[in-house]
Amino acid sequence: MGSTTSSHVDRMLIGIIPVLGLVLGLLVAPGSVSAQDLKLDPTKVKGPDACGECHKSSGSIWKLTRHAKTYKDMPRSKEAKAIAKAMGIKRIRAESDCLSCHFTSAEVNGKVSAIAGITCESCHGAGADWIKVHGDYGGENVTRDNEDPAHRAERLGKADAAGMIRPTRLYSVAANCYGCHTVPNERLVNEGGHPAGSRFELVSWSQGEVRHNVQYTKDNNGASAERKRMMYIVGKALDLEFGLRGVAKATQKANYAKAMAKRAKRAEKALQKIAEVIQTPEIDEMLSVAGAARLKLNNEAALNESADKVAAAAQKLSSEYDGSAFAAVDALIPGADKYKGKASE
Repeated sequence: MGSTTSSHVDRMLIGIIPVLGLVLGLLVAPGSVSAQDLKLDPTKVKGPDACGECHKSSGSIWKLTRHAKTYKDMPRSKEAKAIAKAMGIKRIRAESDCLSCHFTSAEVNGKVSAIAGITCESCHGAGADWIKVHGDYGGENVTRDNEDPAHRAERLGKADAAGMIRPTRLYSVAANCYGCHTVPNERLVNEGGHPAGSRFELVSWSQGEVRHNVQYTKDNNGASAERKRMMYIVGKALDLEFGLRGVAKATQKANYAKAMAKRAKRAEKALQKIAEVIQTPEIDEMLSVAGAARLKLNNEAALNESADKVAAAAQKLSSEYDGSAFAAVDALIPGADKYKGKASE
């Protein structure tokens, strides 16, 4: 399957008449943010302190990260102020275009307010329906270490059904990362001047300062080789999926549409390299979909259908493989020198 250069992507987008319509992330008046504007239902958010009651080490590590510090630092930055001005945002912690990704919001005294930066629930889901079930090991003096296996299976099943996204559900956890790091908001990019996503890569961005692997390893060890293989492959699949969805929702030939098209093509190239060293029907399916996708405006239904197929293949791959047979991928995975920040010890 041939690759497409950046200039070719640009040409594919030239001459396309944009679709008129609403764009994602329309501004709302300060103080009138609704659950529909946010990635998390604020009526079900418990906040980082609720998680930190039991996960003390993880909570302490989180407080040192940019995910936590964004609550205070982001509204003060020159870049954020410039984007807010361009978007007509007067209060960064009170309007939905910023709240959706940079903050965690909860309903406090009947009003939706930003209570923290990017928190546990940003990745693992709003906790009101599952946090008690998740922490109930089966009675007084029963801990995770001596919990009855049958009770554990029942507990985790109930927590999953109630909306908890555990680390074992790699695709679902990672999708929350890509849901923000790809900046799926056309107006924010085209009018606000916000970067059209980062060069987010799941292994290097999760093994640096945001690593909080202390639930199973007290020394906050990095992910296993098998886990990193799966993270790398699933991450490239998500990059492709979100690139396709970005072009699907684009309404004009501008920075956002071009960036999303380029993201999809970069992901396709990365998956092609993976396919050169390992073979799975899921990766073959993703590449087949990518090769047939028409990255142009006015193609929303077809591109979303393609993205759905990529998502289904990625979820299947994530659930059916453990990375043990994918050692050939190791040469493609970024090394520790590429990790974003230093992990806490």
